[in-house]
Amino acid sequence: MELLNWTEEQIEDLRFVAYSYLKQGLYDDALTFFEAIAILSPDNAYDLQTLGGIYLHQGKALLALNFLDKALKVDPHHYPTLLNRAKALFLLGYKKQGIAQAHALETCRDAAINSAARALILSYQ
Repeated sequence: MELLNWTEEQIEDLRFVAYSYLKQGLYDDALTFFEAIAILSPDNAYDLQTLGGIYLHQGKALLALNFLDKALKVDPHHYPTLLNRAKALFLLGYKKQGIAQAHALETCRDAAINSAARALILSYQ
């Protein structure tokens, strides 16, 4: 950021473009932007979890898990990130860890999260 003489405003502009690509289903284009943003702003949980989500969508579970874990270091209680982490664990074959992660989400007050967690548990038990 310093080298480019950029402020957070330029990063927000990149985020806007990246999210626009994401909304259009242009995941490869969004991925390129979010990867650049993660380098420029490495402690932003939103960017890291979005990268994890894109990689998960592309079936790249190990890369997804890497970015989801980084996001959880910044924001350890973000339920959608925890849910995506459980999905990545299942895709990687870590059934016990995936079930444990999903069980922890069953108590979430967000109905979408706890029902998705229950569905994962039912699918992998």
